[in-house]
Amino acid sequence: MKRVLLALGLSVPVLAQNVSIGDARSFQARDAGKGDENYQKGLTALDAHDWDAAIEAFNESAAQRKSSAPAALYWKAYALNKAGRSSEALQSIAELRRSYKDNRWLNDAQALEVEMRAQGGTPVNPGSEPDEELKLVALNSLMQAEPDQAIPILQKLLAGNYSDKLKERALFVLVQSGSPQAAKMLGDMARGTANPHLQLKAIHYMGMMGSAESRKELSAVYAASNNVEVKRAILKSFMVSGSRGLLFDAAKTEQNPELRQEAIKQLALTGGHDELWQLYGSESSVDNKRAILKAMFLTGNSDKLADLARSEKDPSLRAEAIKSLGLMGDHGRGDVLVNIFKSDSDPQVRHAVLNALFLQNNGKALVELARGEKDPEVKKEIVNKMALVHSKEVTDYMMEILR
Repeated sequence: MKRVLLALGLSVPVLAQNVSIGDARSFQARDAGKGDENYQKGLTALDAHDWDAAIEAFNESAAQRKSSAPAALYWKAYALNKAGRSSEALQSIAELRRSYKDNRWLNDAQALEVEMRAQGGTPVNPGSEPDEELKLVALNSLMQAEPDQAIPILQKLLAGNYSDKLKERALFVLVQSGSPQAAKMLGDMARGTANPHLQLKAIHYMGMMGSAESRKELSAVYAASNNVEVKRAILKSFMVSGSRGLLFDAAKTEQNPELRQEAIKQLALTGGHDELWQLYGSESSVDNKRAILKAMFLTGNSDKLADLARSEKDPSLRAEAIKSLGLMGDHGRGDVLVNIFKSDSDPQVRHAVLNALFLQNNGKALVELARGEKDPEVKKEIVNKMALVHSKEVTDYMMEILR
């Protein structure tokens, strides 16, 4: 339960945590009782798990009605509950609520009460809680104790007039359920029965689930939708769930150029080396081929990029492949780039090679090209690139020029 609450970003009462009170004191607990000797004694007793001594100290602190009194009432309730005196603990919370209506410790106290009632077999109805975060604490507690009762309440929260923040967190609680009913609700929201924000969140969470059922559902939603934003979200969810086959299908068949390139990008992020190579061979669009080349860079596929840098007939695509090799640093096949420069006469390609070697900080290769270059203007370009590269080979070559 602690894990779920922390993932929701909720304030978690110490009751729900497996930490010492000493840890809690490093936060607001320590500051609340500055200058209050009884309060500090109470915290020390909590650290020692001496509940009776803690109850007595916090009772004395609360009776003084100092600024630390609300915190003392909260910790008194905590210690009472730990001592097995839950009814008295609830009385301490009631006193805090009655005497300090707007105090910051009320949220922790109310959350503590929700936990106590859940442990006592009487979960709080989330719908009856006025505070949104406490609704979620209560709902999570109910999910642990009576999941069949929690699902309908959660459905009402998601459909009701609540903030997007509450609904998003409630949706996360729903994902934790794993029940068939919860899966159906998620699928319905992914199809657009909820507001657009929740629809995209549902799609994201379904990708995180990674089950065969959620993949099948998302695939059906993708096929039926005409909404570019929704389809893009599904492609990202396919990546999260490792659905390489579904991304490969989208990259081959999607008619929208923007979405097709998104599918190619997400396919690369799943490590789809072979699939990208197949796509490149069957693709006719230069723009899509350029997108595949960029995707190959994401997968680190330097061998295929080197093949295309040598053999691609379109100079602009060759230059794109060369650029990607340059961005791959030491893995960018500097030997291949040098051979391309020596054998290719296309200015665009040769310029791309020099830029790539510069990006690799490959001074040795640039010196080799400078020594062999006969055209003074091209040699000047190589030396200009070289001047920005730091290596022993470059330094030695520059000394030769100066001599």
